[in-house]
Amino acid sequence: MKRLLGLMTVFAWLTGCASGVIDPNGYDETGTASYYGARHHGKRTASGEPFNQNGLTAAHRRLPFGTQVKVTNLNNDKSVVVRINDRGPHTRGRLIDLSRKAAEQLGMIGSGTARVRVQAMSN
Repeated sequence: MKRLLGLMTVFAWLTGCASGVIDPNGYDETGTASYYGARHHGKRTASGEPFNQNGLTAAHRRLPFGTQVKVTNLNNDKSVVVRINDRGPHTRGRLIDLSRKAAEQLGMIGSGTARVRVQAMSN
């Protein structure tokens, strides 16, 4: 019985996440980016793959897994293309959580956050 209840809870959570997924076509938003790294390295992402802090990936609340987005740091105009493979950020007021490697390429390691523009790449 506990196992069935657990499975039902996971299923409800997964379907709840899926219901908020948006169409990435034309997606273009500005907001605050943060990054996550060493303490999450190797843990499972919401997509099921292990998080790699050295990969070019990101967490977004509503874009579909696999979506490629261009993230531009509005303070220094540096850009990086990342693939959405996780859900988040879980901090209010944040638009996207980047892998450490992506944050390095944007020049935001020292500050921890940056004002960014996030644009979905066309397929």
